[in-house]
Amino acid sequence: MGSQYHIKDTSQIFTPALLFYKYLIRRNIARAIEIAGRTDRLRPHVKTHKTPEIVRMELEAGIVKHKCATLAEAEMLAACGAEEIFIAYNMVGPNCLRLARLMKAHKRCQFAVTGDSEQALRFLSAVMAENEQEVDVLLDLDVGQHRTGVTPAEGAVSLYMLCARLSGLRPGGLHVYDGHQHQEVLSERRAAVEKEMAPVLRLRSQLLDSGLPVPRIVAGGTPTFPIYAQMDIPGLECAPGTCFLHDHGYGSRYLDIAGFTPAALLLTRVISRPTPNRITVDLGYKAIASDPPAGKRCFFIDVPGAEAVLHNEEHLVVETRAAERFTPGDEIYAIPTHVCPTVAMHEIAHVVENGEVTEQWQITARDRFLNY
Repeated sequence: MGSQYHIKDTSQIFTPALLFYKYLIRRNIARAIEIAGRTDRLRPHVKTHKTPEIVRMELEAGIVKHKCATLAEAEMLAACGAEEIFIAYNMVGPNCLRLARLMKAHKRCQFAVTGDSEQALRFLSAVMAENEQEVDVLLDLDVGQHRTGVTPAEGAVSLYMLCARLSGLRPGGLHVYDGHQHQEVLSERRAAVEKEMAPVLRLRSQLLDSGLPVPRIVAGGTPTFPIYAQMDIPGLECAPGTCFLHDHGYGSRYLDIAGFTPAALLLTRVISRPTPNRITVDLGYKAIASDPPAGKRCFFIDVPGAEAVLHNEEHLVVETRAAERFTPGDEIYAIPTHVCPTVAMHEIAHVVENGEVTEQWQITARDRFLNY
């Protein structure tokens, strides 16, 4: 595994450093299209990489629909030329005006947001109308995660009807995110998805029978992507994100999500060998996501039996039976367990092609505010 990631000359790379392998990203994009069947069934989530160059690679591959979570991500997508931008987040407070300004600046883009509250939708409507804008609203459905959304019951019909009546808003479909589905056995995950989709499809039928349009259902994330991709539902759009860079967390747990290769790594250096069986590297938790439990935040390539035993802001202490092989200054490549928040910790990524760093890409949308 390590040979495909080796960089010939790392003398100008300060560690800890984020590495993007361009040909692997391109290959992962192609694999996602293959699973989806068609590019119009894909609406990938930009939160994983937050990088204009990768958006452009997706556009070149024919992917014109995109999903994001922040207005900064939406602005970056618009600047890259994305045609359809879905902000899978409820707009409240000053963000409503920010959205209106962004829409004015990028009139050729079709924007959409989520909604799950009458009060919030009325406020958004007032701001949109005052600024002479009209935005699609996808009804955010709670199918079990209990983070946001409404259950697909009668109240959902009334709220969707409200979107059709309020000025400045258009009913844009349904949003079904199932981040709580983590079954590692494919058959169990598929059964869970089919169960949660049954009331969603009943709701869709109710809305259509009421004369309301349901142009799209944006569904799932990376773990459930292959399952939705096999469903024959009009307007269904799959919204994976992680698989475009891939990581050790999903790669080690979901063997059925095949054909993706980790394309974002971290380069770290040994800074100390405090005991005969320990090495300390400069990969502190300011450089790699700490949302997995301590000890499980990355996979070290070519470090036999590596076990992370202590993690601080600038230090990661690893026990390994091969500690004697390493001396301070030695380089180690690590695959993050959770790549999305890891990428957001870095200002730039070193782009690797044919074993050489060829350019640097800004992680533009790691910031909350760009221009609007």
